Amino acid sequence: MNMLINYCKISFYFLIFISSSLFLISLKFLLNDLVYFIEWEVLSLQSMSIVMTFLFDWMSLMFMSFVLLISSLVIFYSNQYMEEDYNINRFILLVLMFVMSMMLLIISPNLISILLGWDGLGLVSYCLVIYFQNVKSYNAGMLTALSNRIGDVALLLAIAWMLNYGSWNYIFYLDMMKNNFEMMIIGALVMLAAMTKSAQIPFSSWLPAAMAAPTPVSALVHSSTLVTAGVYLLIRFNDLLMNWWMSQFLLLVSGLTMFMAGLGANFEFDLKKIIALSTLSQLGLMMSILSMGFYKLAFFHLLTHALFKALLFMCAGSIIHNMKNSQDIRMMGSLSMSMPLTCSCFNVANLALCGMPFLAGFYSKDLILEMVMLSYVNIFVFFLFFFSTGLTVCYSFRLCFYSMTGNFNSSSLHPLNDSGWVMLFSICFLMVMAVISGSMLSWLIFLNPAMICLPLEMKLLTLFVCLLGGFIGYLLSNVGLFFINKALYFYNFTNFVGSMWFMPVISTLGVVNYPLKLGLYSYKSFDQGWSEFFGSQMIYMQLKSYSLYLQEFQKNNLKIYLLSYMLWFIILLMLVVMVN
Repeated sequence: MNMLINYCKISFYFLIFISSSLFLISLKFLLNDLVYFIEWEVLSLQSMSIVMTFLFDWMSLMFMSFVLLISSLVIFYSNQYMEEDYNINRFILLVLMFVMSMMLLIISPNLISILLGWDGLGLVSYCLVIYFQNVKSYNAGMLTALSNRIGDVALLLAIAWMLNYGSWNYIFYLDMMKNNFEMMIIGALVMLAAMTKSAQIPFSSWLPAAMAAPTPVSALVHSSTLVTAGVYLLIRFNDLLMNWWMSQFLLLVSGLTMFMAGLGANFEFDLKKIIALSTLSQLGLMMSILSMGFYKLAFFHLLTHALFKALLFMCAGSIIHNMKNSQDIRMMGSLSMSMPLTCSCFNVANLALCGMPFLAGFYSKDLILEMVMLSYVNIFVFFLFFFSTGLTVCYSFRLCFYSMTGNFNSSSLHPLNDSGWVMLFSICFLMVMAVISGSMLSWLIFLNPAMICLPLEMKLLTLFVCLLGGFIGYLLSNVGLFFINKALYFYNFTNFVGSMWFMPVISTLGVVNYPLKLGLYSYKSFDQGWSEFFGSQMIYMQLKSYSLYLQEFQKNNLKIYLLSYMLWFIILLMLVVMVN
């Protein structure tokens, strides 16, 4: 076991060293406006050469440093969280393979190498989702893998469309050929791939299902790697999104995703699924602001969100670990008395998610909402942005109310404590980052401050929506106010909203049900029906009747022998007569 613990620690030190180095290099690239495009000739055979290309700029380096920072803390956290697992070595290797796939995707300006990283993410995420090896995990893993395969096929089609160009390095053609019809088709295919990876409607059902993975995996996958891969790819392809119907379509879909996830989280009782739906909501926010042309804002929110969402998942993992693997928030309550440090970090992450002033989420979310107010958007999009922000605060307060305050609803004999210093180290480290990263990144990324001039009512609108959302979340959660559950009066509505607009059912039964029924009918009608009657069964029956007929001859062998002898004699006699 000591060897395995050291294995975790070695990975932690190695990754955090590379992460800090990359962050410092990214600052140098950012301040000096540097871009390095590196070509590595892998193989040269006569006139043919296979070249691997890498793109290093401030964006790719900074994103890599954040991914490696979170990965290192997740691996260190897993040291204690997964200590009872005999195969922790294999688990760490899977996480490292996942991180390597993400690194390849981040630094690739080439669609072929992007596909390698993209498929690596899909394959390893399947292995991690089914890690606990039960039926629920297998179903969730299959849903995740098959949903992401749609995006993989779209990328393959984009690669096929790029055969008409000189190479697969899309970075060469983005600016000069962005109005070309073929480049628009490639952009549409890339957008479809990004929508599947970032779980936008109608591919949203796999993201909450993927919570079947261990919590450290959720902290890594749903904060900075798998789900943000689609957003990052669209940030790279942002030139193709501008001034075209594609951006308007993406704005509508991502706005609805944000709204749907925020509503669904208010009706969910699984701790990890609430945080997963929160991730989905934030991904919708990133995609929608990206489709409006503010790619730097989307990248800024992507980085800040990665930190406080990883912190949320780690705190949730610590709570689940201490609650003897119970994830139902109705079974919690008054956790702040037993786990004060974990709950403090959990509240910091929740407030950062809500956009509490001067925490990480405030700098990105407030800027995004103010840019929406300054942009030319219709009232429907405006409503989706602000109502979804209110819903975020609503489900965050509901989560705090159920888990942190009130009466303790679990068993009287419980092991709740804050004693796991390994998990607490990762949690506290990320809490510090969730507090300082927003201001730090806003000063670094936006070298020239944006001038935002709004009326007082619109400036205070964000704050008002947040306060109203928090108040409604309190009212919904304070069960003492409602002795009869009012949700039962609107059962059909709550069933629709609480089940993510029936998307998990549509993605599974809706896709599989009718093809399976068709297969059953064809099997009964053809394989077990007419083809069986006229085919193998008919041949069998005919051969059987022939063999029975011949058997009758063989049973009466003496008579048949004499008869055949007589026939033979008669035939011989006739031949002799004919010859003479």
